[in-house]
Amino acid sequence: MITELGHFALVLAFGVALVQMVVPMWGAWRGRAGWMAVAEPAAAAQFILIALSFGALMWAFVTSDFSLQLVVANSHSAKPMLYKISGTWGNHEGSMLLWVLIVALFGAMAAWFGGNLPPRLRARVLSVQAAIGVAFLAFILFTSNPFLRMGTPPFDGQDLNPLLQDPGLAFHPPFLYLGYVGLSMAFSFAVAALIEGRVDAAWGRWVRPWTLAAWVFLTIGIALGSWWAYYELGWGGFWFWDPVENASFMPWLLAAALLHSAIVVEKRESLKSWTILLAILAFGFSLIGTFIVRSGLLTSVHAFANDPERGVFILAILGVFTGGALVLYSLRASALEAKGVFGLLSRETALVVNNLLLAVACFVVFVGTMWPLVAEMFLDRKLSVGPPFFNAAFTPFMVALGLILPIGSAMPWKRAKIMRALYPLRYAFLLALALALGGLAFAMQTGRGLLGPVGLFLGTWLVMGTVVDVMQRLGRGSGKLRRLRRLPRADWGKATAHGGLGVTMAGIAGLMAWAVDDIRVARIGEPFDVGSYTLTLRDVSEVRGPNYLSTMAEITLAQDGAVISTLRPEKRFYPVAQMPTTEAAIDYNLARDVYVVIGDAQDGGGWAVRTYIKPMTNWIWIGCALMALGGMLSLSDRRFRVAAGARKQPAGVPAE
Repeated sequence: MITELGHFALVLAFGVALVQMVVPMWGAWRGRAGWMAVAEPAAAAQFILIALSFGALMWAFVTSDFSLQLVVANSHSAKPMLYKISGTWGNHEGSMLLWVLIVALFGAMAAWFGGNLPPRLRARVLSVQAAIGVAFLAFILFTSNPFLRMGTPPFDGQDLNPLLQDPGLAFHPPFLYLGYVGLSMAFSFAVAALIEGRVDAAWGRWVRPWTLAAWVFLTIGIALGSWWAYYELGWGGFWFWDPVENASFMPWLLAAALLHSAIVVEKRESLKSWTILLAILAFGFSLIGTFIVRSGLLTSVHAFANDPERGVFILAILGVFTGGALVLYSLRASALEAKGVFGLLSRETALVVNNLLLAVACFVVFVGTMWPLVAEMFLDRKLSVGPPFFNAAFTPFMVALGLILPIGSAMPWKRAKIMRALYPLRYAFLLALALALGGLAFAMQTGRGLLGPVGLFLGTWLVMGTVVDVMQRLGRGSGKLRRLRRLPRADWGKATAHGGLGVTMAGIAGLMAWAVDDIRVARIGEPFDVGSYTLTLRDVSEVRGPNYLSTMAEITLAQDGAVISTLRPEKRFYPVAQMPTTEAAIDYNLARDVYVVIGDAQDGGGWAVRTYIKPMTNWIWIGCALMALGGMLSLSDRRFRVAAGARKQPAGVPAE
């Protein structure tokens, strides 16, 4: 009964979304306040109905209702409760329902908290947001219905993919979707602005909180996915430039560019056309990511579905929304006249360079991701584009970005003198240079590459640059502590996020430059050395888990003769899914990780053991956490919560 109600609620939500898409837009066009007012209750009703539908599906997973095809294919009665719940979105149909739930959530939030928006703009934004919901509700109902019944329910299910039975993957998709789908609000604001033919400072203030929220969620989602890949897949890496990894990274880059571009619109009323274009492309790349994950066009361990017919439907959605928005942009962009004038040396120019670097970096990732498909379709060649290409092509843009960020933050608006901006940064530069030279000396002695010293320089330069920026804002003289407490949260957020980027850059460079790996056959009781550590395989035993069988090793980790940890790597086998997984054992440390993986038993005795020494790995996720924290601090700033007031109207002219 509950599942039937969930299906019925989904159908009703589709009808409500159709009304929300058409009536407010027509009301805004004809100036009818009553029709425009339909948008707010419709947005709330659509969200409530989809939430009821999603709750019904989750209930089916929690109670192991094997009358549903989706539950049979992605659950099992012996599965831990956390993974029964996460199984709701650990599949194509359920994840699409979560996708459209978040579309409706953002629309409802715009209705609830958008009272300061001009009525026509609010009606158009909610109408465009509803149109996105209509498209994906149709996709779910007609091609990916999660409520299909089994003719004869089986006694038990087929279990969830064992790779997804992990806390990291339980929380990774919701955060990622909040970021992916959150960019739909920026898209809706952009299309509504194009329909009105007007973008001003107030628009820039309104669009920034939505973009910032999406960027924060996307940062958390990408970091969780990277962390999961690091400890779960057993290969010791945090990023493989997999097509689906790239699919989430490209919108993140464009969202970062959009955030900085919207600042220029808000402060100087410049870059209007470029900001609108970024809003369209950021959501467009989210749709491209959805297409990549679900079409089966590109192979990935993260892919949800391999159904070309579904892929064609998503491709049509991509074409209608992104293509339609770009056509509207081409017709209206000339009307978005920039008002602010700025010199070649100014904060505006620095933000333009920031945008160009992020946009071109996104284009490089896109080309590398799609080139194997293009080569196979048009050149009849099978090519593989892997980490060497991405590292070589992408890294220079990030290095340039790291170099200019502190300088750009130190520049004033409109026009600047370069030496005046550089002078306060002299000590930050000297400290970064000193650490880099120390890293260079170490690299020359050990035969390591130059990536480590470069990463140390950039990380120190960014972190210390943010410290200098905060100190400059405090001014001179007494009362600095009082001014420090009164510093706007947006300024603290910017400093934290930029510092977090520096920490992440240093962590990535240190890991890639100074990692040590060792693969050998280890025998029980025989110690072996890896770097400055001594490891000893003490025992290998068979262990039974709640829904898996495990071969678990016990390995002691010692340094200078003292045991510092006991590691227990595993090889698990899930009988229902008939699938093995690797569970690495990691001794975490701020300076380094010791990462151990147990392999198969060898014919001559002993076990295959892989050991990695991973320096500065945790800096990567600490930096990501700082970036997300910086975004949340900025989002909590009162200026964002209040946003911009309604546009002032001339006397006698009614508000739109």
